Amino acid sequence: MTTHLALLRGINVSGHSMIKMEALKTTLEAIGFQNVQTYIQSGNVFVDTEEENAAAVGFKIKQEIFKAFGHEVPVVVIGSADLEACFKNNSFLKEKDIETKKLYVAFISTTLQSSSMNDLRISQFKPDEASIDGNKIFIKYAIGAGKTRFDQKYIEKKLNVIATIRNWNTVTQLLKIYKER
Repeated sequence: MTTHLALLRGINVSGHSMIKMEALKTTLEAIGFQNVQTYIQSGNVFVDTEEENAAAVGFKIKQEIFKAFGHEVPVVVIGSADLEACFKNNSFLKEKDIETKKLYVAFISTTLQSSSMNDLRISQFKPDEASIDGNKIFIKYAIGAGKTRFDQKYIEKKLNVIATIRNWNTVTQLLKIYKER
């Protein structure tokens, strides 16, 4: 069995694409996923399956959400190594007196090249900062996530990918849950 973490984008936000986590859990169990566990209402779902391919798991979840709830929901599936890399490779964590409430991680549907930073044109968003690490973009917002144009929609448009962003507290909790499973 492989444990996957499906990150659903854009559910239960401002009354849009509403899905109760208990209903989602039941739906995913009904199509064969085991040990389904959700974390908060924003669409973080752990599943165990014989399927090792993360993209295949994401596609299956996306299809089932559409069938069961009628919502077209992008899904990015990651593993524990992706979460562990957030702690090992996030250079912002090495800054003295870093405020972790300003840190976010954009999880991306594909591995990015280092040249993707040029495509993002992050310098337009100073004093916000970002760095790329494989299928993740580490973000440090100067003021806050709600007050920037450097968001998931911008990342998706510039890089032609699916992206979903989680705050540092959520990333920390997701890794903790992974380790407890």
